[in-house]
Amino acid sequence: MDAWVCFSAQGQAQERLCRAAQYVHSPLGHALQRHGIRQLEGHLSLGRKLLCLGNSADALESAKRAVHLSDVVLRLCITATLYFACDNVLWAGKSGLAPRVDQEKGAQRSFRYYLFSLIMNLGRDACEIRLLMEQESSACSRRPKGSGSGVPGGIETGGLGGPGTPGGGLPQLALKLQLRVLLLARVLRGHPPLLLDVVRNACDLFIPLDKLGLWRCGPGIVGLCGLVSSILSILTLICPWLRLKP
Repeated sequence: MDAWVCFSAQGQAQERLCRAAQYVHSPLGHALQRHGIRQLEGHLSLGRKLLCLGNSADALESAKRAVHLSDVVLRLCITATLYFACDNVLWAGKSGLAPRVDQEKGAQRSFRYYLFSLIMNLGRDACEIRLLMEQESSACSRRPKGSGSGVPGGIETGGLGGPGTPGGGLPQLALKLQLRVLLLARVLRGHPPLLLDVVRNACDLFIPLDKLGLWRCGPGIVGLCGLVSSILSILTLICPWLRLKP
């Protein structure tokens, strides 16, 4: 109960709930062909953009903190989240505060920035996964062979010969791939914030791809991905330890 009270007091909580409701109504409006549902979806979208005004300040603070990070790639990926400014301008045009704003071009530009930001976020997740896999592999290789760590230590210790030996070639490649997959599963299972961030960014990726016409997914897939992403975002607000930190 205390976690829900703390969640409701946060500024981002209303935006996440509004986003979840928007993506629930999106496939319903398309399936039922009801103008009222689509109009409600539009109102939810406009209200969510109003609630997103505070995200620009949060993104700016994250970018300021990212400047001091030693990893150049990680610093770039976090700083690229400043796409909220374009979304704020688009909200101003739809609300009538800036009537000269071209809403069609603004929406396309906003989705392009959104897509770029998601790619950068996934790039940050890939960097985190690579570093954790290297650490886990190094730790496994230093463990005694009979310790039973769950993932064989060292990718090179496969027990098979090289490509020139009778046991090498394709079987060794398959074994190495299997070990990498097991190592990846071990890393993600041991780091829930990273796993949630990967799933959330992967779900969000379908939204700009569909809106920009790069990959038509349909309103059902877009609504489902948006709903899953919104639920995961709400979960990170209720449980702050699940939020990925640089």
